[in-house]
Amino acid sequence: MSEELPDQRLTRLKSTFAEIDTDGDGYISEVELKRHFPDLPAEALGAMSQEADSDQDGRYSLEEFIRTVP
Repeated sequence: MSEELPDQRLTRLKSTFAEIDTDGDGYISEVELKRHFPDLPAEALGAMSQEADSDQDGRYSLEEFIRTVP
């Protein structure tokens, strides 16, 4: 992570990440995103994939997830 986050916010983001990462592998897959956000439009998933998945491996690491959350 390139910039420091306040401890409380970082703790909250890690907790949210863990809730979405239901298989506990340290990554959020598109399947897990769809399961956690069932009303998320396909266009939003596509945009997120383009913006957030920096290594284009089809899943989101904690670092990639943190970069997407305003």
